[in-house]
Amino acid sequence: MNYIVYFAVILLLPIYAQMKVKSTYKKYSKVRSTSGMTGAHVARSILDANGLYDVKVVESRGFLSDHYNPMTKIVALSSHNYHEASVAGAAIAAHEVGHAIQHKESYSFLTLRHKLVPVANISSNASWIFIMIGMLASFSSLLLVGIVLLAAGVLFQIVTLPVEFNASNRAMDQMVSLGVIRNEEERHAKKVLNAAALTYVAAAAVAVLELVRLILIYTGMTRDE
Repeated sequence: MNYIVYFAVILLLPIYAQMKVKSTYKKYSKVRSTSGMTGAHVARSILDANGLYDVKVVESRGFLSDHYNPMTKIVALSSHNYHEASVAGAAIAAHEVGHAIQHKESYSFLTLRHKLVPVANISSNASWIFIMIGMLASFSSLLLVGIVLLAAGVLFQIVTLPVEFNASNRAMDQMVSLGVIRNEEERHAKKVLNAAALTYVAAAAVAVLELVRLILIYTGMTRDE
């Protein structure tokens, strides 16, 4: 029964998070902001207000493909958010600029996440090789290596949480202070940002649960040796 609950959580939680962000975005992407500012205009305004004149704002392809690239100093916004003046578009644009502000200020968790990227990419892929061999061959030492490698990826997921929440808080502060959103729009924008944050919370929760499950398997394996 415990395994049924476990697999239900790790399968359904990410699905729920994705459905939540899509439904919330769809709803508020249809609500026009009273400022009439497109996502591109919002991003440019916040960047300039924070002295980030060297950061470019460009249009990107794909649904909710919005992101900030610290290497190229580019805020990329999906087409709808780039061109349309919606509450959802403004919130997402401001969130991505929040990452640019973090970059400028050398926000500690963002700096740590950048350092973890290459480690997490390699370890997350390699970890399952050791985990599968260790479990199939009942070789606890290999399983432990896999767990340690996987832990690096889990750490990346956990560190991502304060980065994303901080960027959202910065986004709200910037939008309010610059008059991008007003009154009831603040509550709507928070719903968009909270829904987006839920996807990161779900990913971190699933990663931690999987790590704990493997640690329990490892302790059981070593107990039997």
